[in-house]
Parts: sequence; C-alpha cells; structure tokens
Amino acid sequence: MSQRHRPRKRFGQHFLHDPGIIHRIVHAIAPQTDDHLVEIGPGEAAITRELLSSCARLDVVEIDRDLIPGLQALARESDGRLVVHEADALTFDVCALPDRPLRVVGNLPYNISTPLLFHLFERLECITDMHFMLQREVVERMAAGPGGRARGRLSVMCQYACEVVPLFHIDPGAFRPPPKVASAFVRLVPHRADRFPGCKKEALETIVSRAFGQRRKTLRNNLRGLIGADQIRSLGIDPGCRPETLEVEQFCRLSTLLSGKS
Repeated sequence: MSQRHRPRKRFGQHFLHDPGIIHRIVHAIAPQTDDHLVEIGPGEAAITRELLSSCARLDVVEIDRDLIPGLQALARESDGRLVVHEADALTFDVCALPDRPLRVVGNLPYNISTPLLFHLFERLECITDMHFMLQREVVERMAAGPGGRARGRLSVMCQYACEVVPLFHIDPGAFRPPPKVASAFVRLVPHRADRFPGCKKEALETIVSRAFGQRRKTLRNNLRGLIGADQIRSLGIDPGCRPETLEVEQFCRLSTLLSGKS
C-alpha cells in the first residue's frame, strides 16, 4: 500500500506509522485464528496487515475512495479472508455481516468519534468487544467515574453500554500527520443484557441529557418538569446533588421512574 496518500482533513485522517505502537495495539486486541474482525478506517492498512495474519476473516470499512484500490489489492492476496467495504462507518450496519459475533477495532476519526460510538452502541447484540484509538480527552470522559470533572453524558451512556477499559496513551508522533492532541487506546466490552434490569435506554437518554443540560445546576433544577424533587428523594437520591456525582445505576433508577410515569 502506497505511503504517498495525502491525508484528508475532511475525513479526519491521521495514519498510524509507529511499528512499536502497532505491535502494542495488536497485542492488546489479541486476535485469534477463529475471530471475525471489523476494522473501521483501515487507511493505509498499518494495523490491517497485522490483524489479517492472525484472524479468520477481516472486514474493513473505508470511506476514502482513493484508499480502496490498495485495500482491494491486499484483499486479493488474502484468500478471501479480507473483505473491503467502501462505506461511511456512521451508516454501515456491522450486524448485517455474516459469521457473528464480531470484534470491532479502529483508529476513529476524532471529528466523528462520539456519534460513531453511539451508532455502534445500537448494535452491541452482534459485538463481542471493541478496541479503538481515540482522542485522549474523549477516553478520559468515557471512563470518568462519579465526582470527576470529566464525568458527563458520554461517561454515563458508555458505561451503561459497556465496560470501559483505558489501555495506554499514544503520542502524536505515532501518526502522519501528527494530530494536535494526544490519543489513547481503549477497550469496550458490552455488558450483558441484564446488567441494568428494567433500565430503558430511551428513558435513560432523556434523563441523562436533561441532567447534564446545565452542569452547574442541581438534579432538582435540571429534571424539573420530568421528575419532581420528592420523587427523586424517594429513590434514595439527593435532589440537591450535581449530576456528575451519580452512578449509572442511579441514573437507571431515575429513568425507570420516568418510564413508569409514561
């Protein structure tokens, strides 16, 4: 695959080229001979080649048509184990692929990382785990526990969907061109369906969005019109607390109450 491809800003392209980081990433993913992997944004195939040597099948999703010929050339050498999809990852349905469950990996463009995560959270029934390179600040927000300044809507919804395991940081110099921010590699393992019994995702999204709508205000103020202070108190939650202090399970209690009212 040619290394002369010009990274496109509109696609948020930063190509990984550091052999040490590539090895560390593949070691963390630990692909097995019977795995079916999906790579989002393979780019110049730096990780693709390493994954392909260890798994049963690898589907790659790439939006940049100029990178497709190089990926297709690699696919022709793979005995059918590499399948190339020229598509937008934000609309691509991984669950439509055969031979599930899937393991999803990728160097996610920072400009679409959050909507792409939420797109995949809608398809966790066919996913075993996910490993992503993301902006370090985003990973910190995803993993932030109650009380931390980084705690917010992304933290709660990620932790509702998955176990979030930050693995290691990646310096800008590992990419071409170097991004202006530091990166991190993270593992996401979907929770079992009964992890938060009775918690409806739609109601949870409503509660969490409203709760973090104005971070400096209390739960009582942010949820006014949805749930009253006495109802919040009846769940064992202080209506005068700030939303970032709550556990996911407490947000689920609030969303279950909202579902019951509906």
